[in-house]
Amino acid sequence: MGVRKQSRDEEFQSFVVGRWPRLMRTAFLLTGEQHVAEDLVQTTLEQVYVAWHRVGSADEPDAYVRRVMINAHARRHRRKLKEFLAPKDDAGIGREIPDSADPIARADDRGALIAALSQLPPRQREAVVLRYWEDLSESQAAQAMGCSVGTVKSNAAKGIAKLRVLPGLADTVTHGGRK
Repeated sequence: MGVRKQSRDEEFQSFVVGRWPRLMRTAFLLTGEQHVAEDLVQTTLEQVYVAWHRVGSADEPDAYVRRVMINAHARRHRRKLKEFLAPKDDAGIGREIPDSADPIARADDRGALIAALSQLPPRQREAVVLRYWEDLSESQAAQAMGCSVGTVKSNAAKGIAKLRVLPGLADTVTHGGRK
């Protein structure tokens, strides 16, 4: 194996190891199921590895990878033409190391939050996940979703409005997770 290819492989491996928890969290929030999220991340990383010479030298490799993930997720929805069901539990996602600055890691009732999120249509869910969990700007989310900023604003607003009226989630927010 050439020295350049070996260094590219090491660079890719370092990228994957450093981003794995965040990629899994994003994929889980998009899909609502641990195994489907793992498949989505694997599919994304396969595509990214093939193009790593471009991705690794890009100004924002994370944005490139997010876009690949959103596109892979959208293709899956177009093929199945259905929304994913709410997850039974989020036990598998607990393997990630919680980031103290991450609001979802601090949520008292994470199960209620994820179940509520899984009830959103795919585009609203993507917009909410990218804007509020990935903390992307509207233009970054629009770029990741392949749509206009107005579409991101609209989908995020509709998604948040739906989340606010869900009884389980509204109780968690109102009572701080304590009933």
